Amino acid sequence: MTAVIPAATEPEASDSPLLLERAQAGDTEAFCELCRLHETRLLRQAASLCGNAIAAEDLAQETLIEAWKCLSRYNRRCRFFTWLCAILLNRYRNTLRERRPLPFSALADSQSGGNDPLEKFPDAQAWPDQVAEAHDRAALVRKCIQALAPKHQQVVYLRFYVDDSLDAIAAAVGCSVGTVKSRLFHALDKLRTMRAIAAQSPAPATEH
Repeated sequence: MTAVIPAATEPEASDSPLLLERAQAGDTEAFCELCRLHETRLLRQAASLCGNAIAAEDLAQETLIEAWKCLSRYNRRCRFFTWLCAILLNRYRNTLRERRPLPFSALADSQSGGNDPLEKFPDAQAWPDQVAEAHDRAALVRKCIQALAPKHQQVVYLRFYVDDSLDAIAAAVGCSVGTVKSRLFHALDKLRTMRAIAAQSPAPATEH
């Protein structure tokens, strides 16, 4: 699977305050237009979680439906896209609890071959040599993230894959900035430990 390019390198969709105001007032057309601003990026985030293009489309659709249902609770203290991604991650966790197909471990399993789900949602700024260089490292990092507690997965995901501030993450997940900092500190400490252990493990033998 191709490494996901952090959101900071992707063109930033501009949230329209007017669209948000109309959408929160119940205007479905305004909400649809707002979603179109973020559609491609949301699909890429979904694909990075699911490891499957069809499942990613379903997950993104479920996310937007849920966002519409609870749009009145969006307080604009974080970017709309960050808020969407927090919902996306929660919906994804629900699929795991319901024991649907394609668990998080499929991310690592899909590294070895088959169709890359992100190819369906291309990133024009991803260069082939950059992708190749990041391939193995991304696989290891994702495998380590999988082993984290859900609350630690959440802050790592929003901080480094969605790329938002600590204040915005706190607003998106409904906790204090201090809690976000604490979770992020412990998550990164655990990731460093897991990566160090993985680096010391012997590489699997290759067949000739």
